[in-house]
Amino acid sequence: MKLFWVLLSLLLMTGAVVLAQTTSRTYGAMLETMYKKTVPLVTVGELKKMPDVVLLDTRARSEYDVSHLPNAQWVGYDDFDLKRVRNIPKQANVVLYCSVGYRSERVGEKLLAAGYTHVHNLYGSLFEWVNEGNPVVDKQGKPTERVHAYSRLWGIWLKRGNKVYE
Repeated sequence: MKLFWVLLSLLLMTGAVVLAQTTSRTYGAMLETMYKKTVPLVTVGELKKMPDVVLLDTRARSEYDVSHLPNAQWVGYDDFDLKRVRNIPKQANVVLYCSVGYRSERVGEKLLAAGYTHVHNLYGSLFEWVNEGNPVVDKQGKPTERVHAYSRLWGIWLKRGNKVYE
């Protein structure tokens, strides 16, 4: 009987690992089809090693206010205006992000067209950042577990944090 429970436990753990790997592959496949790759991608690990990075959040202000990467500056998406980045040197190391990377890629295209030379899109964006266990802060700059998940459809890709949809 004890052997039965050991085997059942091993089977369940194996199933959980396979499910996690499948979900990860599915997320990666979704990102690959969504990105046009018009803006160079940078991984979370690469971002953490980059010196003097200017982080730009391209989500709606209400999403940014729930939480964002530490030291990130909000620039928006629907109402993005180059005036919001006029104080950033065109040679600055800029990394953009949104929820998963679609909106940030569009804003990155605008920055590249405006003459910015070192623009990157964060692969998997905020969701990847949080899923890898990295901190986010609220609008007062205090650590928070709350993460705006954009919508219930997109929220399935956010595996950590407390999802907010307001």
